[in-house]
Amino acid sequence: MAFSPELIAELEILALFDLGNTQEGLKVHHSAAPSAIAATQRLHDKGLITLADGGYLTSLGRDAAEHAQGLLTILKVGEAV
Repeated sequence: MAFSPELIAELEILALFDLGNTQEGLKVHHSAAPSAIAATQRLHDKGLITLADGGYLTSLGRDAAEHAQGLLTILKVGEAV
């Protein structure tokens, strides 16, 4: 399975959430990149975030964001060199 541009856009949105603060949500404005707006809508459709333009992570969304951010951390280890 390859990472499609749509999937990468969804991962990028999940990476924006602050996992250390459950009271902090995310708002994707109408002036954002069309790919970000569409990715946010897809995440909402999948039940990962509470609103079509962002909102808060659902329980499943938190799990997904933890995995996405963990993967980014693992992959970025070699970039510091």
